[in-house]
Amino acid sequence: MATTIKVRQNGSYLVEGDDVKLIDWNGNEYKPSNPQKFALCRCGHSTTKPFCDGTHSKIGFQAAEAALGPAAEDRPAETATPPANEPT
Repeated sequence: MATTIKVRQNGSYLVEGDDVKLIDWNGNEYKPSNPQKFALCRCGHSTTKPFCDGTHSKIGFQAAEAALGPAAEDRPAETATPPANEPT
């Protein structure tokens, strides 16, 4: 099975694959309980980082990015421009 990373709407990154390794910046490997399927935190508030603990649903995490179809580029979704009288 090829490795896939699914971006869940307003949730975690779901990682699935037969030979997935998650390595930290020091070269140490994380050992998820199920190495073929695990979720990574995307909201930044998990108490079990880098893994998801479901906190995104408790804090109302709203993701801004989505793929735009076959021609999608790797970029964040466009955001609304604030009114001229508001600081950016």
